[in-house]
Amino acid sequence: MTALDECHARGFLWKALGNCNDIKREVNKCLGAERYERAKRNREKARENRRRIERIWAEEREREAGRIE
Repeated sequence: MTALDECHARGFLWKALGNCNDIKREVNKCLGAERYERAKRNREKARENRRRIERIWAEEREREAGRIE
């Protein structure tokens, strides 16, 4: 990111001629990988929460069934 900032600081013409494109691709690749890993962790956490809630609901249904019968 620092290299991209330094490249952009060289001025508009430097950017317009595509001199920062390779650096930009590398930054995007890195950010994409980080986003993928973060999404993967979030999905797993959501699955764990869902399993926990499903267990709570199942216990509640069992309690309800025990009271009715």
